[in-house]
Amino acid sequence: MPSPTLAGGPLRWRRTPVHDETPLPAHLSTVVRPAVFIAKDGTLIENVPYNTDPALLRFRPGAAEALGALAANGWALLVVTNQSGLARGYFTRTQFARLQERLEKGLQQAADVALLDFLVCPHAPAPDGGPACLCRKPAPGLLRRAARRHAIDLASSWMVGGLLDDVEAGHRAGCRTLLLSDRGQSPWRHTPLRPPEAVCHDWAGVVRHILLTPPGMAPSAP
Repeated sequence: MPSPTLAGGPLRWRRTPVHDETPLPAHLSTVVRPAVFIAKDGTLIENVPYNTDPALLRFRPGAAEALGALAANGWALLVVTNQSGLARGYFTRTQFARLQERLEKGLQQAADVALLDFLVCPHAPAPDGGPACLCRKPAPGLLRRAARRHAIDLASSWMVGGLLDDVEAGHRAGCRTLLLSDRGQSPWRHTPLRPPEAVCHDWAGVVRHILLTPPGMAPSAP
């Protein structure tokens, strides 16, 4: 069976190491585009833990249409996702690739949206629950890798996710951030990297906020 055709190439996310401080290659030294980075589970699609069954994949209400509106306004779109189920042996790379293929085809069918890339951290967390690698959110490795690969202006970009780990990853990479949550706000007052620029309760609010916010510099990454 041929490999699925995925954003970024068949399973390239698995073979690409993260060198967090590697400078941009010379041919990408001029940053040319802003992007919206999107968390997968619970943000772009409904959260079904460790699911790889394409039949169970459901987009969050308004998500595909929102990505279509962002793409129409010139934003590059990338998914960045932690998938520790790979390291834990809950599913294989081939199984996950089939789900990814269904997700990308679903976006194209629903809103004529093509993702620029789909970046995955396949590692398990450290024993304390934190990242044990440079790519697992809240570490910024996936976003920085995308910036090097695609000449993305991180300071003009957004990270959209449903967890404060997504927000922290965005801030560490130098992006602006949106928390997509229909729940009460989480306590982040004493964690400087985790307050988002805004909390949106649906995808329509995400689009409004991004499109109406003037371009500007994101907070400095540590």
